[in-house]
This record gives sequence, C-alpha cells and structure tokens, in this order.
Amino acid sequence: MSNQSISRDIYLSFFMFTTNLRPNDLDYRKIIIKHIKELKNFGYTGFEFPITPEETQNYAKDLDDYTNLRRDIDKAGLQEVKITTNVGATRTFDPSSPYLEQRQEALKYLKSRVDITAALRGEIMMGPIVIPYGVFPVTDFNEPIWSDRLQEHLAVRYANAQPILNELGEYAESKKVKLAIEPITHWETSGPNKLSQLMEFLDGVSSKQVGVVIDSAHETLDGEGPEIFQTQVKNLAKQGRLHYIQVSPPDRGAVHTSWLPWQSFLEPILQVYHGPIAVEIFNAIPAFINSLRLTRRKFWIPGEDPENNHYLSAYDIAEKAIEATRRELNKIVCK
Repeated sequence: MSNQSISRDIYLSFFMFTTNLRPNDLDYRKIIIKHIKELKNFGYTGFEFPITPEETQNYAKDLDDYTNLRRDIDKAGLQEVKITTNVGATRTFDPSSPYLEQRQEALKYLKSRVDITAALRGEIMMGPIVIPYGVFPVTDFNEPIWSDRLQEHLAVRYANAQPILNELGEYAESKKVKLAIEPITHWETSGPNKLSQLMEFLDGVSSKQVGVVIDSAHETLDGEGPEIFQTQVKNLAKQGRLHYIQVSPPDRGAVHTSWLPWQSFLEPILQVYHGPIAVEIFNAIPAFINSLRLTRRKFWIPGEDPENNHYLSAYDIAEKAIEATRRELNKIVCK
C-alpha cells in the first residue's frame, strides 16, 4: 500500500528561491538547473515555476526564453522533470476589468502564459487569474470597499471575467494545458477567497479545462470547515475541475513543523485526485518580505547566500518538507 504514496508526484514551488526565473539570463539558468538537480535527489519529480509578467509585453521573446530554459534543463539530463507554472492576473492584465479592451489584452497575456507552460512541457497553469493578486478595490474617492459592498463589486467583476476565462480554457485545451484557478486568503487579495466563491464563478464558465487548485494554507484560513470541504472536493472531481493541489502551512514557512491539518485536508482529496501534490513555501526573499510581512529568518540558499550552519538552508527545509508530505500520505494510504 505504501508504494502508492511513494509513487505520487511531489513538486516544489520555486518560490523557495525566486519569483523571477530570469529565463534570458544564462548564468541564472545554471543556478536553476543546480537547484533542480539537488532537489531531485530528495525525491521531487517536478517543480512549480513562477512566470513573472514582463513590462516589455514581448510575448514572442518570452516564449523563446522559456523554450530555451526547458532546452537547457533537458540538456542537463533532466528530461523527465515535470513543470507546472504559477501565473497571476495583474492591474494591467485584468480579465475582470470593466473595460473590454483591457479584458482582451488580459486574454492575450494569459494565452501567452499558456504558450509558455506548453513550451516548458507543463500540463497545468495555476494561480490567481481572475482578479489581480493583491489588488483591493476602492471607490472613486479612494475609500476601501469591504464586506457586502465588496462582494457586490466582485460579482460584476466575476461576470466580466467569465467569458474571458472560458475562451482561455478553450485555447488552453488546444495546448493540452489545464487552468487551475487559486482561491486566495482575504489577507492577500480581494477575491475569490473561498473555494465556494470560486465554484460559483466556475458555474458561469463552460470549459472544464478551467478548474481549481486547492492550497492547504488558504483553505485553513478561509475555508468553510472539513465537512463542507469534503463535499466540495467530491463535486469538483465529478465536474472534472480538480486540477492541482498545494501543501502549504498557514505561515507559508517550514512544512515539517507547521500546524497543518494534514489528514482532514488530504483524505478527501486522495479519494478522487491522482495528480501531483506541490509543496509551496514562501522563503524570506525580497519579493515576499514586505508583501507577506515576513518576520521569520530566511532559509539561506546554497550557492547564493553565505553558509550559515546555525540555521536551516532552503535545501534542508525542502528535504524535510517532502519527508513530512510522504509520511502523511502514507498514513492515509496505509489505513
């Protein structure tokens, strides 16, 4: 029985190291490949790559750069390594915008990210691709919008985004890429925060290529409890929309010492889901320190930071994370 859990693909998010892979930087490519080789030794079979928006909007160049990154990964003997991508809507590329022209630009942008995912030989593009991440609406007088007013505001935005996401799903299907939308806690973004809100949004998107990623951190903070969660997971699986799973602690730090409800989270998922499980840890790198108000120490990155034997490195944390994840998977599989 335990072989079932050992054979499951476990990925690691590159948020441990960076938010920008700098795919046109040949020196940084070597660092990426070094990280992959080291982490593969721990048992990771794939990696979640953040795809950073580029100000140039040169989608052809972006595609070439990521295609070349995949080529160099393959040349390093890592052809079997699997990739998913993490993509977000932005203020500029907003599929929920009230302006049609902006929605069309967002569709063009998101299609280009699907192209990049396919070029990396990825089968899943996940992330907050409905409402721009970290953007909280305000009135014309710059007053924050919250609670009932916020939900009424978002209802209009969701309606704007539904046809865009449906068209994106049809395009992604032609590229053999699934879209996994992420509901994200209210501390980080305005919506959708709950799995139920995302499921309601998806009722207006006919393409089943558009589904969800469930992240344990967000579900712990904004979910509606284990009983409702079980029903939601079953319904998503029946609809063919359960596309991706992330294991992440509420503080986004070390998995092996976190307060993570492993069994109540994983049990209903493993009954119906057979895809990869990604470990997502937000290291205290510059991109996250202010936005997530990180007070914990950085997990120092071998080859990039001075060695500090008093504290655990990013590799140490990654190794302990996959050990903890396997251990919890085994508990369920061996029941």
